[in-house]
Amino acid sequence: MALIRTGKWNNNGVSESIGFLLIFTMVIAGIGLVTLYGYPLLLQQQVSADEKIMEKNMIVLQNDMKSLAYKTVPYKETSLKIGSGSLTVFNASNDASTLEVTTAGFSPDVDYSFNPGDLRYESVSAQTDVSLQNGAVLSRNLLQSGSVMLAEPRWFYDSVTNTLVINIISINSTGNISQTGIGTVQMALGETSYNETSVSSGTGDVYVAYSTSDPSQDYSLAWNNYFTNTLGMTPATLPPPSGAPGYKLAARTLVIKKFDVNIKSV
Repeated sequence: MALIRTGKWNNNGVSESIGFLLIFTMVIAGIGLVTLYGYPLLLQQQVSADEKIMEKNMIVLQNDMKSLAYKTVPYKETSLKIGSGSLTVFNASNDASTLEVTTAGFSPDVDYSFNPGDLRYESVSAQTDVSLQNGAVLSRNLLQSGSVMLAEPRWFYDSVTNTLVINIISINSTGNISQTGIGTVQMALGETSYNETSVSSGTGDVYVAYSTSDPSQDYSLAWNNYFTNTLGMTPATLPPPSGAPGYKLAARTLVIKKFDVNIKSV
C-alpha cells in the first residue's frame, strides 16, 4: 500500500544566494586549477614548439650556406620567426671555438687552425642553444653538459681512394648582429680557397681536433661523436707543437676547401 504525503512543502530553507555562491565557487576553483596547472603547461608547450621551429629554421639556413659554398650562389635571403629567444651572429674573429687540422707524412704537411664563428639561437625560456657552426647544426642544453649534432657538415672520406675532404665555412659579419621576433637572414659568399696535399706512397695521418675556451658554448661532444662515428677516426694526440687531444685518420689525399660567408643582417 503506497503512502500518500499530505500537507504543504516548507521552502523557508531554500535561497538563490546559496546556489549562486556554490556555482561561483566552483567556477573560481576551476579557473584557479587551470591557471595553476594548465597555463604553465601551455607555456612549456609553446616554448618547446618555438625550439623545434628554430631547429628546422637552422637547417634551412644550413642549406642556404650549402648553396653559397657548394653551388657558388652569390647571395641568399631567408625570412623566419625567432620565438622565445634571439638569433645572434658571432664573428669568426671573436669565436672561442677552434678547429685544428694537422697532417703527418704528407708533402707538404698541413698545420691549419681556424675559428669558424657561428650563427646561434639562444632560448632563455628553454635553456637551449641551437648553433650553425662550420656547416653543422648543433644543439646543447644550458643546464646540462654535452651537445648533439642535428645536421652534419659536408665532410666526407672516400675509402676507395683514401681521400679526406674537409669543407670549412667561416661566418663573419660587419658587427654584432642580433634579432628577435621576425627577422631576415641575408648571407653572401666571400673569399674561397682550395688546398690539396697527398703522400707519395702509402698513407699518412690526418689529425683533427675541436676545442673551445668558453665552457658555456662547448660543442665538443657533438664534434667528437661526428669524428668517430661518421668519419671513422680514432682518438689521438696532435703532433707538436699543438699536442692537443684529437682524432686521426689514415689517408692518401687531403683536400681542404674554405668558404667565407658574410652575414649582412638577421
